[in-house]
Amino acid sequence: MSRFRVLVYFLLVLERWVSVGGLGVNWGTMATHRLPPRTVVQMLRDNGITKVKLFDAEASTMNALAGTNIQVMVAIPNDQLAAMGSADQARQWVRRNVTRYIFSGGVNISYVAVGNEPFLTSYNGSFINTTFPALRNIQNALNDAGFGDQIKATVPLNADVYGSPPDNAVPSAGRFRSDILYQMTQIVQFLNQNRAPFTVNIYPFLSLYANEHFPFDYTFFDGAANPIIDNGIQYTNVFDANFDTLVSSLRALGYGDMPIIVGEVGWPTDGDRNANINNALRFYRGLLPRLASNRGTPLRPGYIEVYLFGLIDEDAKSIQPGNFERHWGIFRYDGQPKFPMDLSGQQLDRYLIGAQNVGYLPRRWCRLRPDARDLSRLGQNINFACTFSDCTPLGYGSSCGGLDTNGNASYAFNMYFQAQNQNDMSCNFQGLAVVTDQNISQGSCNFTIQIAASDSSELRVVSNLLFFSFVLLIFIQFHYS
Repeated sequence: MSRFRVLVYFLLVLERWVSVGGLGVNWGTMATHRLPPRTVVQMLRDNGITKVKLFDAEASTMNALAGTNIQVMVAIPNDQLAAMGSADQARQWVRRNVTRYIFSGGVNISYVAVGNEPFLTSYNGSFINTTFPALRNIQNALNDAGFGDQIKATVPLNADVYGSPPDNAVPSAGRFRSDILYQMTQIVQFLNQNRAPFTVNIYPFLSLYANEHFPFDYTFFDGAANPIIDNGIQYTNVFDANFDTLVSSLRALGYGDMPIIVGEVGWPTDGDRNANINNALRFYRGLLPRLASNRGTPLRPGYIEVYLFGLIDEDAKSIQPGNFERHWGIFRYDGQPKFPMDLSGQQLDRYLIGAQNVGYLPRRWCRLRPDARDLSRLGQNINFACTFSDCTPLGYGSSCGGLDTNGNASYAFNMYFQAQNQNDMSCNFQGLAVVTDQNISQGSCNFTIQIAASDSSELRVVSNLLFFSFVLLIFIQFHYS
């Protein structure tokens, strides 16, 4: 092969691997069946993703990331913030979850996320008094360990910590919420003192979800009919407006130049009438080229460090915010890409490289018996199945929202059956269900075959869930008999 051909081949391979500079992803693991961490890490590497944000510091995940040079943000869950109020506990956490991985060939840790959106209004102030002490103690522990210059503690915050007044709803009027102004001032001053970034999660989809009158096109990047005009600046999308509202809020405290990380941004693909593949495509086809161009926003032009949310669908996430919570992944539950997506921002229509060598359970489904006669207990059995599995696609406007009653029952029964590793006991439902080897998917509604459990601990979780559900089913049968 000539040197010219070798050069062309090298450039083609390199182009396949290039992603938007600074682009990361959120890797959540709240799933009944998880892909092996090493499989996920290989998927990251295959797609040229060089940064990952975690929601914990679980050992198998960290071990899989060792030696890859992928930049990692580890995390302290909200329920551990109070414990981190002790300087000694914070030092122990840093030793267990950070410094033990810092060695040649270890994990490239760049940030520690202290909590996750701890000031959400829906938490009713539960973490208001524990977040800053935890942040201070973790960063001080990093400093004392000699890693304060390379590893920064930050607090990923929801965009609801700031806003503009209703009578002047423009970005330049942005201020932090009055009920947390003292805590936000503490946090911002401490971040600045330690040269650490402010981390914010921005979700245009949630603006649409929370307000049925929100202008639909304003959540995307391809132009809105009625842009917001703020001191001569046109805001044609809610992402820019939201980001610059934060910039104005920081300016009001005297820290307008503080670095900002977008810790989460994305679009779900199921669980709501606006959560679908087409809208996700439109969103990412607008976002990624903007990031690649380093266009920034009107008040903060230039490069922005961004983490997409999320990497893989998580079928065990809480759906309290909405059914869409389980469908943020750019990959399906099995690590296969959902839609074409060009991480280089060049708008090339191609699919990402999916997880390799994924093991699946046998091609068996659980369905409503075609000859079922007494359906008086069908409703309670559907409710039972959906309590212990993911039925969110059955909602209005979702991918399986058009099924009839029998289809709903079969979908619910099958999801429970798969969640329980296809245990034969889990496809009975008081005699209403039967196992079949015929694919019972209907149209756009996919009846899932789950992936095989990846480790013994996951099998124990599923076994415990099966036992608990079996006891509950016996109780229901006794109660309604």
